[in-house]
Amino acid sequence: MPMNSIATAAQLTHEQKLDRLAEVAIRVGLGLAPGQELMMTAPLDALPLVRRITEHAYRAGSPLVTTFLTDDESTLLRYRYASGDSFDRAAGWFYDGIAAAFKSGAARLAVTGANPSLLSKEDPEKVSRASRAVSRAYRPALEFITRHEINWTIVASATPAWAAEMFPGDEPGAALAKLWDAIFAASRVEAEDPVAAWKTHDGNLHARAAMLNEKRYSALRYRGPGTDLTLGLADDHLWMGGGTTAGNGLYCIPNMPTEEVFSTPHKDRVDGTVTSTKPLSHQGTMIENISVRFEKGRIVEAHATKGLEVFEKLIATDEGARRLGEVALVPHSSPIAHSGLLFLNTLFDENAASHIALGQAYSSCVKNGDKLSPEELAARGANDSLIHVDWMIGSDKIDIDGVTASGTAEPLMRKGEWV
Repeated sequence: MPMNSIATAAQLTHEQKLDRLAEVAIRVGLGLAPGQELMMTAPLDALPLVRRITEHAYRAGSPLVTTFLTDDESTLLRYRYASGDSFDRAAGWFYDGIAAAFKSGAARLAVTGANPSLLSKEDPEKVSRASRAVSRAYRPALEFITRHEINWTIVASATPAWAAEMFPGDEPGAALAKLWDAIFAASRVEAEDPVAAWKTHDGNLHARAAMLNEKRYSALRYRGPGTDLTLGLADDHLWMGGGTTAGNGLYCIPNMPTEEVFSTPHKDRVDGTVTSTKPLSHQGTMIENISVRFEKGRIVEAHATKGLEVFEKLIATDEGARRLGEVALVPHSSPIAHSGLLFLNTLFDENAASHIALGQAYSSCVKNGDKLSPEELAARGANDSLIHVDWMIGSDKIDIDGVTASGTAEPLMRKGEWV
């Protein structure tokens, strides 16, 4: 069915919705240009969506689509049988190739859908070492992403393992169907014209970011259960939301779905306590009820009721891992929050609640950041790290004020909603 055909959600088949998701990913999320190569990664169970995306990429004029598939079972075999030194290694040649692809002009598309609890029973020390090795190897390629030098996006595919985690009481087929329905709804592919729906939504996010950029708050103040936090914003910070024009001149919407407006905190100006409002699924481990205390931007105390050891190893990755690289505001009434579902996947759960991210800052959220050296970015407060991990701190019980340069606090969000 052509994208501009008018059809209600009830009239669309699963295959038609899948095709729409693929087309929206290429046309709206990625903004793929004719003649541009595409590098895609995806879990093995996402092959039906991968094939649709590949078709639409070629239809859009891509001369070459290269896809790398991951397999959960193969990942587990490493933890079962690999030697101890395996976990300090990463395929540097592979990540060097990704960086070379980006440098040559390729676009990046990631399909998410892995088992949220894949590594929950594995040795946290091994998980941390493997993650750190990948982070180091991936760093040159990641800089193309954090500096928004290329067009990139992330979309989701329902997979049996993910569906079983989300809907443990349902039989496998029903659970998978429920997850697909949730993905299709959040990705706006059930609208009469999904492309138009995304353009309208994109415009609304840009308007919200423009309002915050006009306000020029120096800090945000959070109050709620377990949270009393003052978060300073980086000097010359910029708020962004929705799509952005990458350094290669192509317009993309990096996350699909997206409901956030986001900016760069000052790495040295965060003080107080903050408590998570949703679990964090990190490297196959669920981390629940995170509570941390910041002093001068740095986590000095951390607690969690589940997965604490993994969280502690995460923030020990490097000095920047204990500091913030992103702050994002999301209304509690967002469609994803309204669904009432806990997706156990950051792409979705971060768009159901305001959140913060530990680690690397986006230089695009600093004025002229793409032209600044790492030292100049650090001088403005932008954090540097091997990691970038989002976790959710917003709810219908959280109030947020914007604090002006003179110290005046203005209501920004009340009970999770924009004032």
